Amino acid sequence: MLKILGLSLLFMAGLSGCAYNSVFVNYPSQIAPYKQQLASNSPTTNITALADNISGNDGLLYAQESGRIMQVAGDFEQSKTYYQQAIAAYQAFDDKATISASQLGAGASSILLNDNAIPYRGPGYERIMLHQYQALNYLFSGDAQGALVEVRRSNELQSMEQARYQQSQESVQAMANGTIDAQMAQLGQAAGSVTSSFLNAYSYYITGLLHELANEPNDAFIDYRKAAQITPDNRYLQQDLVRLAKQLAMPQYDEFAKRWGDAVLATANQGQVVFIVERSFVPEKQSITVPFSIGGNWQTASLATYQRQIPLAEQSQIGGLGQTLYADSIAHIDALAINALKEDLPAALIRQAARIYAKYELNQSVQSSSRRASNQVDAAAMVMQIFNVISEQADRRSWLTLPRQAQIAKQFIDAGDYDIRLNNSQNVKIEVKPNRTTLIWAIETGNRTRFYSIII
Repeated sequence: MLKILGLSLLFMAGLSGCAYNSVFVNYPSQIAPYKQQLASNSPTTNITALADNISGNDGLLYAQESGRIMQVAGDFEQSKTYYQQAIAAYQAFDDKATISASQLGAGASSILLNDNAIPYRGPGYERIMLHQYQALNYLFSGDAQGALVEVRRSNELQSMEQARYQQSQESVQAMANGTIDAQMAQLGQAAGSVTSSFLNAYSYYITGLLHELANEPNDAFIDYRKAAQITPDNRYLQQDLVRLAKQLAMPQYDEFAKRWGDAVLATANQGQVVFIVERSFVPEKQSITVPFSIGGNWQTASLATYQRQIPLAEQSQIGGLGQTLYADSIAHIDALAINALKEDLPAALIRQAARIYAKYELNQSVQSSSRRASNQVDAAAMVMQIFNVISEQADRRSWLTLPRQAQIAKQFIDAGDYDIRLNNSQNVKIEVKPNRTTLIWAIETGNRTRFYSIII
């Protein structure tokens, strides 16, 4: 009985230590009510309950979610505060040169419980988008210089992630086997034509746009070109490159003009409208659980995965500008998420193998120590196997309020007031001024589309 009691205490200790993480309650089910609220008139209901979790094991993730929810709701100042907490959490991870006692504890818990016991440290694409979104917070709060600081950091992170990705590929090749190959193939199909998590044309485009709005055309050209290398068929990026190459008298101008047509420039009394369109939510990770027996004891192995999604339309219709303007896709955030999981698969499998072995050894230990009291053998073995089954949970954590897809559109139009709409959304009023840029950010969450605009 003492052994059974000890196992029960271990189980309860695991429960008490995960009040603010996903050790036993999968993360998607935790965040689902908040995503539903984003389609309502009260998107920030219960935001305090979510933000209270920022001090917990998954604090970085909750800070990102809280910041995004407040951003979608239009509270850019409060969003900025939450995002800053997430940025600080990433920095704290970076600054830890040695393993702390708390990290050792989390590692030990993950061996007997699951990967959700490890403090959440988001994949690179989430960190890149965090700085991108913080830049938009600064911009829509009237601080263009603060926005530039954030997008420069976003660019630096993309370079760092590229180096990390190359190391990951070496690990994938070294661990190649049937299980890894099957999962890699499935995730590759789900990701479509996107082949990495760190190459984000959306982030490069926002960086280029902010440089251009800050009258830094050379820097803008560099980032637009990076975005175009990732998403080469986006006609708005093509036009940006032609226009800036002509403006800067670059040698590439003739080539670009031949490929994509001459630059479209504003005429007198015209201003520019720039649309950033975000659609839907990134998909949730699913779980694959495989039961098997080792030495007569049942074990389970759980891994996170993504299922193939029904594609979203590559274009959105923008009405109210005289003739219909079509926004073109610039990034599939869902594909970035899928590739991030694919890149992490080798490390996840190493942890999984260690956990399976540790649970098997614990089973053997329990049964061996219980043989002297035969009436306790069956009960101890049963409790241990139940514990193994319910504690084995795939790590399904990810930033779930991110958009699934980003689109852009640009056009020079006559100055004036316009009633615009996106697809079947409600109409909203915007103003266009001569020789100025009106930036419109449209965020679609479920059946609700919110518009935010600023004249620069």
